[in-house]
Amino acid sequence: MPLSGLMLKQTEFEVLAQSTRTNWRNVITVASIMILVGVEVFGVALAGGWAVAGLFELGTTVGYILMVLFSVLAAYLMLILWRHCVSVEPLAERS
Repeated sequence: MPLSGLMLKQTEFEVLAQSTRTNWRNVITVASIMILVGVEVFGVALAGGWAVAGLFELGTTVGYILMVLFSVLAAYLMLILWRHCVSVEPLAERS
């Protein structure tokens, strides 16, 4: 049994040690999408916090807290978008 475990680990290391080549076209595409969508999402998060606080006359401190909360939500959405983009457009190709 110990030998089969060694063989499994060796093949895992071989897979990890394979050389990869950066696919620059996909890198530029994913970076462009992340910049475009990120600016829009964080802009909406900040404007939404400001608007909700102003609409209900909650004050500047609550407005800033809402902006932070909405920005954290925006960062989470950007993480989800990043994972989806990288799964569709792989940034590296195995050679």
